[in-house]
Amino acid sequence: MRLCGSKKVKVMRHIILSLLIGICFSPVFAQDVDNTRDPVTVLRDEIAAAPSPADRNRLQLKLADLLLATGHKPEALAELSSIAKSTDFDPIGFYNLGNFFARVGDSEAAIGAYRTAIEQRNGYYSRAFNNLGVMLLRAGRWDEAQQALQSALRLENFRYAEASYNLGRVYSARGENDLATREWRRALAVDPKHDAAARALAGAGNDGQITVAPRSQPVKKATAPIATTNTSATRPLTLDQASFDYLQRARSAAERGKLPEAVDNFRRVLNRQDGYFAPANLELSYALLSLKRYDEALANLLEVSKRDGARYPISYFHLARLYELKGELKLAEAAFSQAVTTYVPTNASFLLDLSRVREKLGDFKGSLDAMERYLELVQNEGQKPAWSDQRLAELRTKASKQ
Repeated sequence: MRLCGSKKVKVMRHIILSLLIGICFSPVFAQDVDNTRDPVTVLRDEIAAAPSPADRNRLQLKLADLLLATGHKPEALAELSSIAKSTDFDPIGFYNLGNFFARVGDSEAAIGAYRTAIEQRNGYYSRAFNNLGVMLLRAGRWDEAQQALQSALRLENFRYAEASYNLGRVYSARGENDLATREWRRALAVDPKHDAAARALAGAGNDGQITVAPRSQPVKKATAPIATTNTSATRPLTLDQASFDYLQRARSAAERGKLPEAVDNFRRVLNRQDGYFAPANLELSYALLSLKRYDEALANLLEVSKRDGARYPISYFHLARLYELKGELKLAEAAFSQAVTTYVPTNASFLLDLSRVREKLGDFKGSLDAMERYLELVQNEGQKPAWSDQRLAELRTKASKQ
């Protein structure tokens, strides 16, 4: 029996509808069940089954990001701490861990992670050196920041715009504006679209810039001590062409680690300037410190601090470190105090140094005062060192018995 037209249409519709229901419901239903699993549980299972340490670290960072985004910061930090404590070879993983710690504001942990990444690559990790330098700059550890950023630049043959920009920030923080603008210009030469370097250079002004005097104009040499007042900070710095060229050669040698050559060229500048040109004396002292020629470094630092301490307060800091190294703690304490009061805003790291030296001197109340000021500054920036509570308790106990 053949179906008529209307019945045939109804039957066909029923068959098609049945097929569609079967197609839509059975496989999709199973998929919907899978999607109901907790993403955290899914990631933990993937971490447990990770085929390599690098895969496991990558997934743990992903889990930490998810936990942080969903308001579970303590659990996120526990995942990060687990990676930090591992001894696995995973330089990229530790580099990314450092970036994560930097994002959540834990500078100390970020510094540790970047150092691990660098060590695992035997020192060949320019991006990690750059980021390490940024974190050390934030912590006020300017000398370490300079070393890290110069390492990044050397690895990239001094064609790393971001590292040059950040090194300029270090020099600017230390009051060495001529070196700062030099780095920002180098950053723009490598990357003309580096907006941050362009802004920094535009806002640098002329203070601290070293210019070459026209041949017809005699260069006035600094032969007498200059009072350490704010007026000295606006005095122009001028060199004749030959002295300027020696200064640039010295700087180039220093940043490439050729310290004896740098010393020779700094001395050539000074010989042409009757023994004193503040930037050359200061930068010469850095090279001499690295060469462990401490008495020569001390002589140059003393000259800068006496003549131009207001302009180059970093000289007080290096004097203090040198005095501490030589065991002259009272002089170190005085120089650290001068560094703390001269810098505006205060460098928190200097307070930490001051606290350490005062404790060595047996001045526990003074040490406690400096430590409390240090912690107040860093906590205002949203940081609290893991060791701070124990350290404060120890100093308070010692101070109470004094």
